[in-house]
Amino acid sequence: VLSGVKAGLVSADVLRREQQELRKHERNNKHLEEESRHTATVFRDKSGRRRDLARERLEQRQKAAAEAERDEQYARWGKGLAQDRQQQQNVEDAIKEMQKPLARYIDDQDLDRMLREQEREGDPMADLIKKRKAKENKEKKEKPRYNGPAPPLNRFNIWPGHRWDGVDRSNGFEQQRFARIANKKAVQELAYKWSVEDM
Repeated sequence: VLSGVKAGLVSADVLRREQQELRKHERNNKHLEEESRHTATVFRDKSGRRRDLARERLEQRQKAAAEAERDEQYARWGKGLAQDRQQQQNVEDAIKEMQKPLARYIDDQDLDRMLREQEREGDPMADLIKKRKAKENKEKKEKPRYNGPAPPLNRFNIWPGHRWDGVDRSNGFEQQRFARIANKKAVQELAYKWSVEDM
């Protein structure tokens, strides 16, 4: 039997001897039982080396913090950095406006500046203001633009760069595409006119 005792019909002497041996064996293992009750569990990896669980937990927490920070940064980028700055600016402007009195008078400098900076349609002085702003922004280097005859159309309406010499070096695909589109439109228009001719 698994417990070490004999199976089947056993005399009382044999049974008593076996029980004494079992008790003796249990007494011998009692100190091991006490020691193992208060010891910490040893975790090992596949190769048999001890694992340092505290260090692993710390590394896992650091990794989770770095991942959360990266996710938060991507979420911020996903919303748009310029939009975020604009929203913060709007909140600051709203707070500043809330601190002002409700009634605004003619000598309010913020209102005057805001009204002057607005561009209105049909304003005869708008060109002069744009030129003045362009002079003020001269410090900012602006990339040179293409100055030449109007370039041929392309699919994306991209204006050529300033280093372009104006020569079309394509294989003619875009011209063929535009011709097909124009031909399709013309055929559709002709078919429509023909279908409603008798009405």
